[in-house]
Amino acid sequence: MSDASPAPEVSIRELHTMEQVAAAADVISEVWGGDKTGMPANLLQALAHSGNYAVGLYLDRPGADGPGGERMIGASVAFFAAPAERSMHSHITGVLAPYRSLGLGRLLKQHQRQWAFARDVGHITWTFDPLIARNAHFNLRVLGARVTEYLVDHYGAMDDVVNRGDESDRLMASWALAAPASPPREEDIVTTVEVPPDIERIRREQPGEALDWRYRVREAFEGLMQDGFVVGGFDADRGYLFVRA
Repeated sequence: MSDASPAPEVSIRELHTMEQVAAAADVISEVWGGDKTGMPANLLQALAHSGNYAVGLYLDRPGADGPGGERMIGASVAFFAAPAERSMHSHITGVLAPYRSLGLGRLLKQHQRQWAFARDVGHITWTFDPLIARNAHFNLRVLGARVTEYLVDHYGAMDDVVNRGDESDRLMASWALAAPASPPREEDIVTTVEVPPDIERIRREQPGEALDWRYRVREAFEGLMQDGFVVGGFDADRGYLFVRA
């Protein structure tokens, strides 16, 4: 995801009708290669109707599909954690392929942040694949989220096009909405953990090598975290930057 400025004809709106919910479920399915299990419409309807965060990202311009020349090109879903935690978990966010790298991921996160603030939520958490460098850059460097856990095969076997054939290791990110983290000082960086620049291409072309990357990064994270180190940031050239806790 990029932090570039989004196009002005894009808007974000909460999902209120079953038609909107079905469109959002279809968008999420398309983002994940046609997998209908990622966010079924009936589950999304239940989350939206019970007051959780469920929005569509619309392209509002003549020639787009839908009433008034609009087309849904992305969606995001989050649900509340325990009341005492004043936290919300962002479960899934996706933007259709032709509209990526336009700053829309950042636009969705900023909308989510404002929505959460209005409901006295101070933290948003989510998981992401530690091997996807662009997501690590966006989450840790652009947003200032912190890594709190390394979760081994967190979702079990996944059958969507993006994750099929791999193990679903994830990092848990926590975003303090009023106090995002800053990059670590160079003198505080103890060591780094490299990740490939394009793991998705490697998965398609060399699945065995992709699994090797998975196991190497998992072993490095687990060892460093057991020794009391934490992720302090991310660098495109060096990967994850570890500092003393």
